[in-house]
Amino acid sequence: MLLVPLSVLGQSSKYVTEKHTSGGYSYETVTNDPLKTRIYTLKNGLKVYMTVYQNAPRIQTYIAVRAGSKNDPATNTGLAHYLEHILFKGTTKIGTNNWEKEAPLLNEIENLYEVYGKTKDEQERTRLYRQIDSISLVAAQYSIPNEYDKMLSNIGATGTNAYTFLEQTVYVNDIPSNSLEKWAEIESERFSVVVPRLFHTELEAVYEEKNRGLDNDRRKVYEAMMAGLFPKHPYGTQTTIGTVEHLKNPSITEIKKYFDRYYVPNNMAICMSGDFDPDKAIQIIDKNFGKLKEKEVPPFNPPSENPIKRPEKINVYGPDAENLTLAFRFNGTTGQEVKNNFIPDFYYLKLISLLLTNGQAGLIDLNLNQKQKVLSAFAYDMTLNDYSLFVMGGRPKQGQSLDDLKVLLLAQLDSLKEGKFEEWLIKATINDIKISKMKSYESNKARADAFVESFITGEPWKKSVEETDILASITKDQIIAFVKQKFDSNFVAVYKYTGTDTTIKKVPKPQISPVPVNREAHSAFFEYVMNQPSDSIKPVWIDFKKELLQFQTKTKLPVVYKKNTENDLFTLSFVWDIGKENSPKYSLAVSYLDYLGVKGLSSEELKKEFYKIGCSYSFSMSSDAMYFTLTGLQENFNQGLKLFEKILTTPQEDPVAYKDLVERILKARKDSKLNKDIIFRSGLVSYAKYGPHSPFTTNLSEEQLRALNPAELTDLIKGLSSIKHRVLYYGPAASAKLNKSLSSIHKCAAELQAPPTPEKYTFKEINENEVLWTNYEMVQGEIIFLSKSVDYDINILPQVALFNEYFGGSMSSIVFQELRESRALAYAVRSRYENASKKDAPNYISSYIGTQADKIEEAIDGMLELYENMPQSEGLFRNARASIIENVNTQRITKFAVISEYERLKKLGIDYDIRKEIYEKIKTLSLADLKAFHDKYYKGQKKTYVVIGSKDKIDFEKLSKYGKVRELTLEELFGY
Repeated sequence: MLLVPLSVLGQSSKYVTEKHTSGGYSYETVTNDPLKTRIYTLKNGLKVYMTVYQNAPRIQTYIAVRAGSKNDPATNTGLAHYLEHILFKGTTKIGTNNWEKEAPLLNEIENLYEVYGKTKDEQERTRLYRQIDSISLVAAQYSIPNEYDKMLSNIGATGTNAYTFLEQTVYVNDIPSNSLEKWAEIESERFSVVVPRLFHTELEAVYEEKNRGLDNDRRKVYEAMMAGLFPKHPYGTQTTIGTVEHLKNPSITEIKKYFDRYYVPNNMAICMSGDFDPDKAIQIIDKNFGKLKEKEVPPFNPPSENPIKRPEKINVYGPDAENLTLAFRFNGTTGQEVKNNFIPDFYYLKLISLLLTNGQAGLIDLNLNQKQKVLSAFAYDMTLNDYSLFVMGGRPKQGQSLDDLKVLLLAQLDSLKEGKFEEWLIKATINDIKISKMKSYESNKARADAFVESFITGEPWKKSVEETDILASITKDQIIAFVKQKFDSNFVAVYKYTGTDTTIKKVPKPQISPVPVNREAHSAFFEYVMNQPSDSIKPVWIDFKKELLQFQTKTKLPVVYKKNTENDLFTLSFVWDIGKENSPKYSLAVSYLDYLGVKGLSSEELKKEFYKIGCSYSFSMSSDAMYFTLTGLQENFNQGLKLFEKILTTPQEDPVAYKDLVERILKARKDSKLNKDIIFRSGLVSYAKYGPHSPFTTNLSEEQLRALNPAELTDLIKGLSSIKHRVLYYGPAASAKLNKSLSSIHKCAAELQAPPTPEKYTFKEINENEVLWTNYEMVQGEIIFLSKSVDYDINILPQVALFNEYFGGSMSSIVFQELRESRALAYAVRSRYENASKKDAPNYISSYIGTQADKIEEAIDGMLELYENMPQSEGLFRNARASIIENVNTQRITKFAVISEYERLKKLGIDYDIRKEIYEKIKTLSLADLKAFHDKYYKGQKKTYVVIGSKDKIDFEKLSKYGKVRELTLEELFGY
């Protein structure tokens, strides 16, 4: 045990749990809670966490179940995750047009699956599956796919989703404030009973999700790490998505048992943050969720792991770049609390991870990343109920082995053991935590998610509120003692090598008959809920002239200003209209700048100075703009700006840092050619749009990098003060005070020059269909369909918005229903008409399918059918229009987002809130208008099919029917 200062013992007087009664309901609060949280416990045991935040008339909701994949039966792994999918399929009232006829068919399917799972003979299994498929087709006549999603979309919900992890399953919706009662009626019905309809088509979607995981080296590393740390505990013995064998033999009966066991109100919580009246909200929730029956939840008794006495090495192979992960195991939250002389492990781990990696002044940040001793390195902690984790990892630089990287990472722990860190770093880290929390409290999602975390751990909310004070009580000596005591050779090392994974077993493609989508059908429950009256909320448009103040500093620098009235944080950006299209040297200069010191301060000292005062800085570039951004506490604004100004005016040339940077760039380029997403979404898509010469391929060659004098780059940075730029500011300072600070601290030329002329890139015309593909070792195949359309056109924005929602933008859209729900052809599928981001640039039609390699032809044909003949549904059209209208009614663009929206519209030649015109026009559009839009912009358009996959799994003869097939090498895609 480690001693804690007596100051911790006094925390109870600052944070006290108090009981209150209002509107006939009792609830708890914690004194000095910045969220002013109310915590209710209904009679059936359901917890309800509430915090009011009136940023917009919306409410972020999470419904959390305290059960996840660790609760899966060992014989049915993946069950919790699959149940999460099933909870979107409806109930005896939602998603059915005739439950009496559907129910016996679903029972028959359930019984057949039980026989199927026990059958070993492959011929008999094939026969049984055909029988399941046949009965499923009949049962589907009575189903209404995606009715749950349609209802949530209709009431204006966004972000409708769910996730399953080790200890929780959480259901997500962001709803308009006036839809709270409808949401409560829908969700309380949803959690009243589990109905596994459309089971085998959804199972195929889970198969696809599993195959996507097999193609994800990061997921494979994570699973190997957990298996190494937890050879006994379900954290490591089973994965959230389950094994291939268990996915091939699902049990509906076991899924129902899991639901009955864990989906009970005393094992659930509703977590809410937004604009609502808590007294009214709890009445609505009790009225609906109070009907759920309390039931005893079986205890989870995890096995105890043996101590890790020596390092365990685990090798993982895959096509992506090599990397290393080191993981240590500690006590979890269960049974651990701050007592007289004891602070649990997870508090130390949180603090230690930030002392090592905080993005600025951590030991790993400065000793490894800043000094470019590695390509990248990091540390993080993960707090779980039964155990906690501490993880370090990184990617090696050119010529560096993973063992070399391991030595460097472990040396940072040795530095902690030896006390080779300054006292101020602990205080600065605590301030960083406070600032991070302050920022997160500007988000309903973050607020509600904090409640989820508290509930899943079973810890009182008081512990969350007092966490920062507990962390602040930990001294340097205690950290040293903890690291010495707890960190030794007790870790698992996952070595991720570039190579072929011979252990992969893909989930095979079953034969599935497309099920009807029954678009025009609605259940009686749908009609009942949708016809319930709700208060109207009117949209609010931005008046940029009122919302933003624009002025010039005394040095004639234009400023766009918006006052922050919520907290003491500021964001300041200097913006130049210089992007990657102007010159690759600017991009290189920005990268180089991050490793340079300034006059009087080394690069490490500079980062420390910023961290001490609670400020941070960053540099970024888009295709046409460069942003130098400073954020932090307003009280230290002038101090931070003076340091920031030194970066702009006195960067100190460092030939060694430049040489190391070149090596890092070359290694990163090499690694990029191993990264599937970069190859596919950047390389192939850029080639499809531009051909061989594109912004993506415009880079300095290795010879140019090595020959370049780094002084040229520092000169570019120093020259920025002579080029036209502007200031974007969101913060609490008065405009006059800001003007004074900028005028006196930020120096710029009296006459600012125009930025250098950007290079013109020509968008490639798509005059004939073609297939561009690149070989990559993977289980799935991925396809993007691209068609070049007209240049940005303000007149079609309403049609685009409504068409995207109707056709391919959500789970209730045509594309999702047809290709995933009906035909089970993909886990991820979408289609959008994409507006250009600036004037005189083309719009594109872009569609995506990720599917098993042996289903590529079916998937492409399915998408092409929709391209040529858009299914028409008045019900779906009304739903899409209602969804957009409700979203706009409750959408509020606030804070820095007002400045961002102003900047975005300015690039399009628009100086007002265009949403109002779009909104009014959408109200007048008909389904016939959407059909006309589809026929003009989708139907018959020439396409480039962008494909990535393994050459031994894709049938290129079949692909040739879509257009001329051309394999592109990585050199052609990357330009090096």
